[in-house]
Amino acid sequence: MQTTTFDTALGLFGIGWTEHGLARVLLPDTTQKAMLDRLERGGALPGEPTRMISALMDRIEDYAEGRPVTFSATQLDLSSVPDFHRRAYERLLQVEWGQTLTYGELARELGDVNLSRAVGQAMGANPMPLVIPCHRVLAGNGKPGGFSAPGGTRTKLTMLALEGVHVGAPAGQLNFGF
Repeated sequence: MQTTTFDTALGLFGIGWTEHGLARVLLPDTTQKAMLDRLERGGALPGEPTRMISALMDRIEDYAEGRPVTFSATQLDLSSVPDFHRRAYERLLQVEWGQTLTYGELARELGDVNLSRAVGQAMGANPMPLVIPCHRVLAGNGKPGGFSAPGGTRTKLTMLALEGVHVGAPAGQLNFGF
């Protein structure tokens, strides 16, 4: 895997890619050293971004500046991802800017509401947060639910607020301020 880091309005992002597509996204961390330590796990090496990766970096920069973007057409390398997680991620790629759904709704769409815990585990293992928008999956009680990226739930709430989603409104609904 090849990697690079780049600055955005939200902080330093890290990404990794293979010949098959994007394989890793790291959200801003507390320090550059922490980011690089996480990014280089598994023998990943710094690389020169391809056109696809450069375009993705531009879209992430736009996102960080509050511009609506979509990542659904991004070529992903999900070869090391379990099948259930892959199915969950493929569904999540259809959840657009400002939209949300609950863990239970996603579980139901994947075959059984009793899979909610498995959905939570898939979200926690997401190798490409933001691009695979696990931050858009909320708890059924209108609360944010967990978030395993640096900053935890605070980061999730920041990302949702950037998209105009105010947690506490029913899942799937935006708060338009009126």
